[in-house]
Amino acid sequence: MASTFDLTGRVALVTGGNSGIGLGMARALAEAGAGVAIWGTNEAKNAAASAELERIGPPVAAFRCDVGDEGEVEAAFAGTIEALGRVDACFANAGVGGMAPSFLEMSLDEWRRVLRVNLDGAFLTLRAAARHMVERGAGGSLAVTASLAAIEGQPRGQHYAATKGGVISMMKALAVELARHGIRANSILPGWIETPMTDGVLSWDRFTEKVLPRVPVRRWGTPEDFGGIAVYLASDASAYHTGDTFVIDGGYSIF
Repeated sequence: MASTFDLTGRVALVTGGNSGIGLGMARALAEAGAGVAIWGTNEAKNAAASAELERIGPPVAAFRCDVGDEGEVEAAFAGTIEALGRVDACFANAGVGGMAPSFLEMSLDEWRRVLRVNLDGAFLTLRAAARHMVERGAGGSLAVTASLAAIEGQPRGQHYAATKGGVISMMKALAVELARHGIRANSILPGWIETPMTDGVLSWDRFTEKVLPRVPVRRWGTPEDFGGIAVYLASDASAYHTGDTFVIDGGYSIF
């Protein structure tokens, strides 16, 4: 009897899948048997991640894609379907961090830079996937990587927080609208995770001294900590689970 978490024959798309949390998800999905498509803007990282995933076994495809560009998203999605035949689960994970010195000094260009990728990019990616899933008529799973910034105050990161709160609300609305098509939609909220995006702050001694004691499990998260939730959301085990937010933070937000 096949495992509930066996993804053999299915295809998952992971944006930002060439490093960090996205690559952690992609590895676990491939190990569970899924074909995997990864999108990223860095072609060298795409190639390295693709080679790693191909060694696991299932089919892999990588595409250079700026998720904030509608034309590039549509082209990458078409390429994904051509290469792998279908998309059963879509993880809108690509994102950028904020770089404003303060809210008072935040420029409109900086505000829009973050919204373009984190909010517009998620919308464009999920819209392409949802259209495909509705047309196929076989259901599917949509997921977005949000952040604790959506539910906790983040100074100097109001634009980042706004995008992450926005995608959670979007996923709840998608869960209601798309349920009739057998499509579920959920959000993943990482805490402090060791990725290229957080390398600067997590390697800062003063930050570590103040923040790490507030993490009950006493370590930073890793990309591998997101493999399980990715496989769960892509599998039949989550067939009745939609509109939810999964906080994966080692207990930080409750301590």
